Amino acid sequence: MLSSVTRVESEPTPDAAQAHAVRMRDGVRLAADVYLPEGGEPAPAILVRLPYDKGSRYTFFPLLAPTVTARGYALVVQDVRGKFGSEGQTLAFVHEVDDGWDTLDWLANQAWCDGSIGMFGDSYYGFTQWAALASGHPALRAIVPRMTSSRLGTTRRGGPLSDDPLTRPVQQLVEADYLAHYWADRYIYALELDWSARPVAKIFDQAAEAIGSRSATLDLLMPHRVAFPTFGGHDPFGGRPLPILHSVGWFDNLAAAQMADYSELASKPAWAPLQYLVADSVDHENHRLSDTPIDEAADHNADDAALAQLLPDYIGPALDFFDVFLTGRRAAEELPRVRWNLGHAGHRTAAAWPPEGARERTLHVTAGGGLAAEPGAAATASWTHDPQRLVPSAVEDAFAFLAEYPDETPAADRDDVLAFTGAPLTEPLDLAGPVAARLALTASGPTTDLFAKLLDVAPDGSARMIVRGETQVVRPLAEPMQVTVALGHTGYRVRPGHRLRLHVSSSDYPLYLPNPGTDENAWLAVETQTTTQTLQLGEGGSQLLLTVLEEGSDDA
Repeated sequence: MLSSVTRVESEPTPDAAQAHAVRMRDGVRLAADVYLPEGGEPAPAILVRLPYDKGSRYTFFPLLAPTVTARGYALVVQDVRGKFGSEGQTLAFVHEVDDGWDTLDWLANQAWCDGSIGMFGDSYYGFTQWAALASGHPALRAIVPRMTSSRLGTTRRGGPLSDDPLTRPVQQLVEADYLAHYWADRYIYALELDWSARPVAKIFDQAAEAIGSRSATLDLLMPHRVAFPTFGGHDPFGGRPLPILHSVGWFDNLAAAQMADYSELASKPAWAPLQYLVADSVDHENHRLSDTPIDEAADHNADDAALAQLLPDYIGPALDFFDVFLTGRRAAEELPRVRWNLGHAGHRTAAAWPPEGARERTLHVTAGGGLAAEPGAAATASWTHDPQRLVPSAVEDAFAFLAEYPDETPAADRDDVLAFTGAPLTEPLDLAGPVAARLALTASGPTTDLFAKLLDVAPDGSARMIVRGETQVVRPLAEPMQVTVALGHTGYRVRPGHRLRLHVSSSDYPLYLPNPGTDENAWLAVETQTTTQTLQLGEGGSQLLLTVLEEGSDDA
């Protein structure tokens, strides 16, 4: 049964802000709060376009505004079309290029703006930066996308697996959950879904009925995904190169897609000199690894003192970046090209990512559940996938992973999860770059979902995730074939006495759409089939590929 529904409504415009209704080209007016610095002179502006209520504590821009204006910037925070104070249809993604251009055009022509504009923000309000970049407006001079990707709303992955015809992304139910809660109409709704309902599409039909409105965007994604141009035929990577500070959380569920953005632009000669990276040991909701276990006093979503402590780290790197590329108050040489956090060891700087001295290291998956430098004897290891008995997701909220930061040891006891564990380390092992599982396997199903997690096993036996990845193999694997599961990038120190562990399975519910084991549409499937997957071990078999930083080779 569904829980009761709570509607989150908009907060009033703060006293410190001026309220504006910005008219778009089709006559729709978008609500914006404007915070101006003292002095009355034209100033560079920082624009934020978001769907989560411009005056809410959740986005905390009323609290950030004094810091921004004290640095000499105007701050403009706007509700996107169809959300909270703004008019228009509630439909994610598709209007953001045009609305981004129109808002930039309005802003650049205000008497209090000097015509130089940067953009800032997390998640969807990181996506609106990519959309504004795609619009090509000349007033946009720099962007700082945080915990986000240009790939939101699409099936594009980027990176080394983009053109692999054997695999495709596993569909995320967290995406559908988000759209059902946040994009049904102009408000946000809090309710617990009935994840036991079948077919899976029924879960979201029930949510729409409880809310009283359907998400038009969700209906484009399920049960039959419609390809729609999120950038309206424009390409954010195809226009005028722009300075970009990519702000990544190692524990963010969007980190892999965001690192694909950074890596792609860093590979383009015209864009590479303007790309900067800040990567921290945080999740999507800005919880920090260094604060775990997070109690109420350390949770900025619940505690005002914790929020006040967070804000300087949240906005500081962006303001330093804008001081270079909007005002020229600082020289570009003062900014590190890469500033990254090595989990459990602190911040580092580097000239590039991965940092100089990083090398690939291969560990072999061995018989008896081991990870070792040598491949060992030929063997196999099998697991089942039963769509009626799915591997439960380790966390309830993928966006706030570190708020839960669970011990995932119990998963290793299941017969549908394979676990491979290395020997205790005698010295620190610093991971700094991409991680991947190269799995040689056969599988009995028409398609196969592969989930791989790399965990840090502490001396007390607890096991917590470092990084994860997933992919779907799109055809039967009657004969052994190698499939690479990219786990994304990380910066993490595995401390002496700790061990590495690799988990491999074929479900992660309810964060991901379960594979029915048949050819039926997974959103609509009622009949299911148990499948068997078998890894090949030994020489030429399955491997874990790490990027390891040699001691003393980074720019700490």
